[in-house]
Amino acid sequence: MSCFADWERALLRELSKPLPLTAQPFADVAERAGVTEAQVIARVREWTADGTIRRFGARVSHRTIGYAANGMSVWDVPDHQVEEAAACMTGQSEVSHCYLRPRHASWPYNLYAMIHGASEDEVHAVAQRIARATGVDSYRVLFSSRELKKTAPRYFAEGDTEA
Repeated sequence: MSCFADWERALLRELSKPLPLTAQPFADVAERAGVTEAQVIARVREWTADGTIRRFGARVSHRTIGYAANGMSVWDVPDHQVEEAAACMTGQSEVSHCYLRPRHASWPYNLYAMIHGASEDEVHAVAQRIARATGVDSYRVLFSSRELKKTAPRYFAEGDTEA
């Protein structure tokens, strides 16, 4: 038995889709879910407060806005310098996200930053700029050979059966 009412499952299904680009996106979601805008806003606030929804995010289609190359830069940053290096990386407009990860014996890199550019040369130029600014010269830039999946999770999709 699900802990969600039918209207809540319908709402979660609609919230799993991209929000409509309209003046009142939650009114449109409400209409598709068969509830009122006030119900949608109240439930989203409750779910955000209790952790059911952790965050809303936007995904920009980087290719559509002119970024044809993506490079995951991986950096071997001395531990005492991580915060400073990360601040430099995240301060670059071409960097969309940055992560600290543990090192491994065969992989010394601990700081990862996704760099977007119009070309691979442009991505490399940003990485070189970061290297000069941080003094960290032990890095690599890894480019995707193919995109395998980029979709948001879907909850209570039509035709799904509940466990």
